[in-house]
Amino acid sequence: MEAKLLERIKEQLLRHEGLRLKPYRCTAGKLTIGIGRNLDDCGISQTEAYVLLENDIQNCERQLLDEIPEIYNPLDEVRKSVLLNMCISIPQSRFAPLRDPCYLGINGLLGFKNTLAFIQAGDWERAANNMLVSKWAKQVGRRAIELSELMRKGH
Repeated sequence: MEAKLLERIKEQLLRHEGLRLKPYRCTAGKLTIGIGRNLDDCGISQTEAYVLLENDIQNCERQLLDEIPEIYNPLDEVRKSVLLNMCISIPQSRFAPLRDPCYLGINGLLGFKNTLAFIQAGDWERAANNMLVSKWAKQVGRRAIELSELMRKGH
């Protein structure tokens, strides 16, 4: 497709459909997002799913660097991945208020005060054990077991 045609149709569709960053029901009752993307019938592609995932991971890391750099920065890659994973997985209802309604994880993770203190102290055993006795661990099951072992062992 020629660039000029692509820009023309994008402008038209933006004008006709509008831009909505949260899902909504269109006039035909279809779950829709963005500029008229019909999620009920079309969903998203695998490529789009990975773009969203990478954006979520990068947003989470920015929040970790803003909120707890003294804990996050010194960690090895394995333990950083645990905090990133936990940050993404925390359910919205667990902690409030949320400062960023589009991204839920950092406020939930900050609620793990004891775990974060153990991590900062390098007490991997207690950090891992504390992760496992949380409401989060009950909600995510095996994921919590895997992540706590990574925190415990660092590999």
